[in-house]
Amino acid sequence: MSAWAGRATVLPARGGVDGWGTWIVHVGQRSRSPHVLALLIALAAELIFLFHLSVPTKPVFDEVHYLPAARALLTLSGPTNIEHPLLAKELIALGMKLFGDGPFGWRIASTLAGSATIAGVFAFTHLLTGRTRAALLATTFALLGFTIYIQARIAMLDTFMVAFLLWGIVLLAGACRAGSIVKWSAGSVLLGLATACKWAAAPYVAAAAVTFLVMRRERPARWPGLGTFPALALLGGLSVASYFLTFAPAFFYVNDALTLTALPHFQWDMYLRQTQKLPAHTYQSNWWTWPLMIRPIWYLYEPVDGAQRGILLLGNPAVMWGGLVAVAAGYAAWVKSGVARLLAPAALWTFSVAIFAIIPKSLGFYYYYYPSSVLLCVALAVAIDHHRAALGRWIELYLLLVFALWLYFLPVISAEPLANPAAFRRWTWFASWV
Repeated sequence: MSAWAGRATVLPARGGVDGWGTWIVHVGQRSRSPHVLALLIALAAELIFLFHLSVPTKPVFDEVHYLPAARALLTLSGPTNIEHPLLAKELIALGMKLFGDGPFGWRIASTLAGSATIAGVFAFTHLLTGRTRAALLATTFALLGFTIYIQARIAMLDTFMVAFLLWGIVLLAGACRAGSIVKWSAGSVLLGLATACKWAAAPYVAAAAVTFLVMRRERPARWPGLGTFPALALLGGLSVASYFLTFAPAFFYVNDALTLTALPHFQWDMYLRQTQKLPAHTYQSNWWTWPLMIRPIWYLYEPVDGAQRGILLLGNPAVMWGGLVAVAAGYAAWVKSGVARLLAPAALWTFSVAIFAIIPKSLGFYYYYYPSSVLLCVALAVAIDHHRAALGRWIELYLLLVFALWLYFLPVISAEPLANPAAFRRWTWFASWV
């Protein structure tokens, strides 16, 4: 059982095919608690995300929508960007309040959410496998997978949603193993806060309830402290309560202040705006294209801050495409062995994609795949860990490929100066990437 479920377990490191680099083994052996290691990982990720955070100095992509909304929350002037809930914009506003209305202040809260997401990948993988090295492998994929790095350096809602969502999953899963009402309650609150960032997190609340019922029926002895009705009541009640509490600032708007009687209508208005028919967009794409990375998004490509710069929202091809193989391998291994840890990340990834095949949105964009791209890192690490003996030295070669692609694409995921306006051709492997 993992420390995330109630007690610390650090497995001894072995050499040979099971060693994924001296640094991983060294850190894994010296850390007596995965909680401490997760904190160190978050701090390291934060330092990476903060580097040149203020470049570019102008708003990027959807920052043009969320920065004015954050300013409106700071002044409580009135409702702005009302098609989304408030929490993520409140957190952006908090960063601006503490660090100023400039590029650093705009994005600092996102870096913290990104760091929490990296630590959440470690925690979730450790919870599934009980192995520090597998968790560190997943963390490596998350750090080098492009999407978290990019989203952690831009003031967008999805970054916050995924941080709350992932830690909600970790706490709920840990509660199910340990029978902890405290963890179950905290996880329920976090799922509510994820939904308060963006409605795309709401289906995970229902999925958590269904998963709980299925697992409790199959293994009733594993749930000593969680009765069926109390657990579901806590999940629903706390997630809904935490969601609605985030609307508190809207009750103090100078103009069009929210009231208790108007709160349900406000939700309906959000729904209508979310489902309205929108005009075509240059970067729109269908949900089934996202795992294949057919249409990524240029968040930025223009002269800014004295140089031609670009930010291409794209996943690391080795991680994103390799992860699809890992999902298939996870399902196959589960069918053969019946081990739940092999099914969980593959099923979560599938669910995260399937959501967008069902919800009534007229337009889709590759950044909707962000939660799936994070879960894919977990599925990849779990599959590799399960097949580590058969893969042998191929694991190290694969890690080298992942790192090499990160270095190759770094200029266009970090807004580094580019040689000229036509420099994008170096990184656009396919016509649809332009």
